[in-house]
Amino acid sequence: MRHHVAGLALLIWLLGTAVVSAQTTQFQASLAQETASAQDPAPATPPPDAPATAPPPEPQEPVAVKQVSEERGFVRSLFSQLGQDLKHMPRRNSLYWLAAGSGLALAVHPADDDINARLVGSDFADTFFAPGKWLGSSAFIFSASAATYIVGRATHKPRVRHMGMDFLEAAILSEGITQLIKVAVRRDRPVNPDGSDNPGYAFPSGHATITFAAATVFQQHFGWKAAVPTYLVASYVAISRLHDNRHFASDVAFGATDGIIIGRSVTWHGRNSFAITPTIVPGGGGLMVMTQF
Repeated sequence: MRHHVAGLALLIWLLGTAVVSAQTTQFQASLAQETASAQDPAPATPPPDAPATAPPPEPQEPVAVKQVSEERGFVRSLFSQLGQDLKHMPRRNSLYWLAAGSGLALAVHPADDDINARLVGSDFADTFFAPGKWLGSSAFIFSASAATYIVGRATHKPRVRHMGMDFLEAAILSEGITQLIKVAVRRDRPVNPDGSDNPGYAFPSGHATITFAAATVFQQHFGWKAAVPTYLVASYVAISRLHDNRHFASDVAFGATDGIIIGRSVTWHGRNSFAITPTIVPGGGGLMVMTQF
């Protein structure tokens, strides 16, 4: 019974991230619009001969387009943005997601072996989950990200180019952070049904991390309407790793959390989380760290 509850909790977490992340973005956008409306003074009554007023502006998009010059080199832009992304990670919002994901990973950890055993050995599951390892592979995500950036740059569409760059940043950070954690934790993968060992390390799931990062970037750019399908695909990929016996449930739970944090960090444009400036103190000097949550 405990194992059934753990598996159900994992499924609810993977699917529930769409609702939570989408509602967070929608709430922030609504709050910004209400604040702007409250600060704007009431329009004065125009004189009889005044021209007709201009139409109201279009609503703000979820993520503003970065002002990047067309002449700026790709490599220079990429490394510059990656540096900013790393600054955006240490935020209170990231700590909330990290605490929730770590808690779920610990909760389902006792049922890891049982959950995998129930997903392995079904012909229907073999067919249904077969595309998962390809959809969540680094090669597929990097290729789709690069294609999005190239199309946006070639057609002079800043928003498409911007989204492609965010996808690339999220993919690079996902791969880098995942590999660092794998080497640090060194958790073995599940044993194959025939008793042989799976090569490599399991924790966290790279497929879950990179797909949830891409889904979060997509949702941040297009709003809550894009959240449900993108997170459903990411959840499908994450569960397919359990069926393929490449990861445990706790691996994909933490990987999904890691991906959400990365996706929200690479789309946190123009709002640096901290800054370091020199300052003078009595008897000497020092560095002042200013943090924004």
